[in-house]
Amino acid sequence: MSNSKVETVSSKADRLKLALAVLVIVAGIVGYSMLEGQPTVLRLGAFLVSVIVAGFIAWSSEPGKRSMSFGRDAYNEIKRVVWPSRSETIRMTGIVFAFVIVVGAFLWLVDKILQWLIFGVLLGWN
Repeated sequence: MSNSKVETVSSKADRLKLALAVLVIVAGIVGYSMLEGQPTVLRLGAFLVSVIVAGFIAWSSEPGKRSMSFGRDAYNEIKRVVWPSRSETIRMTGIVFAFVIVVGAFLWLVDKILQWLIFGVLLGWN
């Protein structure tokens, strides 16, 4: 078992904010379905506005701020990644293709040998 502490939403205000954000998204879904006869742009606009408003409400809570901080840290980590050059990528892709072909040929050979042993030698079907 892990001894790591699981962070949960502890503040009543944060719980209310997250519940309100969920309700706003549900209202957007209901609004989308209620505007059935209206143009698609209006229906999508109503839903997208509800998602944006819910995002701002959730962002103002402590879990939302932690999520934004995590996203910012993840973006900073991605900027530090050293990506392979084009020649390295092509070389590694060739190695993978060659390995797949070799393993495929080996499995085909094993399959044919087992087929010959089982059907030809043991059962005599050939």
